[in-house]
Amino acid sequence: MDRDLTHVLEDWRYDSDDQYRVIKARDGRRVLQVRQPLGIEQYELDGRPDGLRPFGKESVLMEMLDRLDSCRAVGDDGAFLIDHDDFLRLQNEGILYYYRYLILFQMGDFERTVNDTMHNLQICDLVERFVQESDDQNEILQYRPYIIRMNAMAGAMLHLGAENSDGARDALQDAIDDIGALDEVDTPTYHYERLRSLQYLRTALKQIKARKPTVLERLNAALDRAVEQEAYERAAELRDRIHALQQRRA
Repeated sequence: MDRDLTHVLEDWRYDSDDQYRVIKARDGRRVLQVRQPLGIEQYELDGRPDGLRPFGKESVLMEMLDRLDSCRAVGDDGAFLIDHDDFLRLQNEGILYYYRYLILFQMGDFERTVNDTMHNLQICDLVERFVQESDDQNEILQYRPYIIRMNAMAGAMLHLGAENSDGARDALQDAIDDIGALDEVDTPTYHYERLRSLQYLRTALKQIKARKPTVLERLNAALDRAVEQEAYERAAELRDRIHALQQRRA
């Protein structure tokens, strides 16, 4: 086997404006590749980023959730605890998902960004409830404001792509409320991420509120009013116009 990667790296030279690509692997699956100054990283697009199956499961998170379900099945979820070794497994897995969702967001793959940030938010929930060592808890929970922010921004972008400004505003406002309701984590990183995330989300929310509604959004709003007023002929006309507009854009 040729272990020299020189020809691979020469075929795709480092360019900060051209770092990401999705290719088809030999077995037909699509994978994400990232060109770094000294090499190429490869991520699975779905499932665990490194493609491993810890405990024979899709992820360490899935294993922990299955263990919790087993305890609940016998009516003793209080017996479920996450020890330091399993905490480290969750922490390392969360870092992998963080690396991937940061890239996915930059690429505009907001649906997968939502999925990956939800994965890490579930890790936060488990760590908060079932890890006893406060130092271990803080290692992960100090980043929760940032994860909530990234999840909300990706969700808002999906809503805006569907011309649903109301959905985007709700996603951002919910995130602002969620961060405001978090229990404080006594680390400088937490305070920094909380402040920065709230500022970022409020700025984005202000920009969306100032944004003029699109034609499709105005039609959908008019349709909602027509249905509320039981103006069914008008509603049918609006549905036809919306459908025709969506077909032209498809």
